[in-house]
Amino acid sequence: MRNDLSTTAEGIRLAENRNRSKNWQRWGPYLSERQWATVREDYSPYGNCWDYFPHDHARSRVYRWGEDGLLGFTDRECRLCFAVALWNGRDPILKERLFGLTGSEGNHGEDVKEIYYYLDATPTYSYAKALYKYPQIEFPYRQLVEENRRRGLTGPEFELADTGVFDSSRHFDVQIEYAKAGPDDLLIRISASNRGPEPAPLHILPTLWFRNTWTWQPTCEALPKPRLHLETANAVYAEHNSLGNYHFAFDTDTEVLFTENETNANRLWGTPNPTGFVKDAFHEYVIAGRLEAVNAECTGTKCAPHYQFTILPEKLANCGFD
Repeated sequence: MRNDLSTTAEGIRLAENRNRSKNWQRWGPYLSERQWATVREDYSPYGNCWDYFPHDHARSRVYRWGEDGLLGFTDRECRLCFAVALWNGRDPILKERLFGLTGSEGNHGEDVKEIYYYLDATPTYSYAKALYKYPQIEFPYRQLVEENRRRGLTGPEFELADTGVFDSSRHFDVQIEYAKAGPDDLLIRISASNRGPEPAPLHILPTLWFRNTWTWQPTCEALPKPRLHLETANAVYAEHNSLGNYHFAFDTDTEVLFTENETNANRLWGTPNPTGFVKDAFHEYVIAGRLEAVNAECTGTKCAPHYQFTILPEKLANCGFD
């Protein structure tokens, strides 16, 4: 017997999307997994995107044509973005995006060295679910580069699982679910499970930010800069000239960090920064303990509630957002 999709809830959403009565596909998992070291962001005179925009620049340097993040969601034009950032208390950098090898680093070419899965989704992304496996020991960035560079073309690739970081299942399963109550009403749940044998710390930063479009605008065409500001103790208000205004609410009181999505030129090139708050501020705040890196006035173009957990083995930590 053949089911009539048009009578299902998702079938109705698809019909509304087709006839443009409701824009169910405005929001989806359109956020790039890896924007750094791609031809989209290559402005080098020699045409080598791998060397021009390495992974080490990604946390500090503003993109032009897109954004990237872990298991993220964004609008169709990548104006307002959401993704999860993590820290296990041991990594040298905040885990905000996928790590991988460039073409000159991998013995079989460029390659992402992570373990993650897209588990489920409806056509309108009224529901979507994904899973990221995050090691509890220090992420082996250098080992992955050095060992793959050492191996020749005839040798196998050296993968993340080969490093031993998942021995004794010492990792977190970080699952994110998205569900739409309406075309512009998005519910988000982040669940983190400790698969290891001992209690382990985990920082979770559900991050909301605007893609930096204002830096590239000619002066004569400049539009108002988008803005995020703390509305209540557990809600952020987002304002954008073309996308509209939104509320970002979270179900538990915690500190909320704010900065600007601006390049940290001082770190990368030793030149003055355009603002006092820059893209990698959350890394500096969480890992380096630099409290002055974030905007105490709770406004900017990038924000994140900052949750800290110690998760028992086989126990679950949850965060919910709207």
